[in-house]
Amino acid sequence: MSEKRFSWKHRLLSGNQLKIIALIAMTCDHVGKELLPQAEWLQIIGRLAFPIFAYMIAEGCRYTRNRKKHLINIVELALLCQIVYFVSEGSLYQGILVTFSLSITMIYGIDHAIKSKAVRDVMLAGALCIVVYIISVILPIVLQGTDFAIDYGIWGILLPVFVYFVPLQLRVPITAAVLVPLCLELGGIQWYSLIALVLLNLYSGQRGKANIKNLFFTYYPLHLACIYILGLFIV
Repeated sequence: MSEKRFSWKHRLLSGNQLKIIALIAMTCDHVGKELLPQAEWLQIIGRLAFPIFAYMIAEGCRYTRNRKKHLINIVELALLCQIVYFVSEGSLYQGILVTFSLSITMIYGIDHAIKSKAVRDVMLAGALCIVVYIISVILPIVLQGTDFAIDYGIWGILLPVFVYFVPLQLRVPITAAVLVPLCLELGGIQWYSLIALVLLNLYSGQRGKANIKNLFFTYYPLHLACIYILGLFIV
């Protein structure tokens, strides 16, 4: 079954619409964590953001015309945010943009190795996977005296990778297969992230009419800055 034929069954939500839903959910999550921790429902809504963004990261890798620029944009924004986190809070915790930077790096590295079939590229892709494992699993253990960790851990990194490499009809099931062990690891309200599978199953495979690919790069740091400023007044 071709991807084009399969996607016709699900033309209800475009990629743009899913991204907007994820942005709203992410905002609810951050507002809930930083400003209204007693309002758990905000963080419950926020659980929808990660699976949708992870799925869309895989889609972005699949359709981007400039892989180098795509990766650099994510990495630059990740570095900027991490510098701000460290300066303002002294935190070594690695946010979601670091998670997705590692995901994209793995996708491009593995995909290049598969296409080139060169021994050198295959070895480099294998080495890359080992490095990602060390950063996401081993390093947090070594640095137990700090708050160093990768947001959503190894499962968070792997979700876009798996979604990228499976056929369209298996992308929602593979998302579920990765979310379940993640939920088992994190527990609590993380189980509400499974609701995102319903929305992902409605994805049409189409981007949408508007070009909003740069919206996230503007909105992400801007909404964090607004929440931080509001927090100063509330506290």
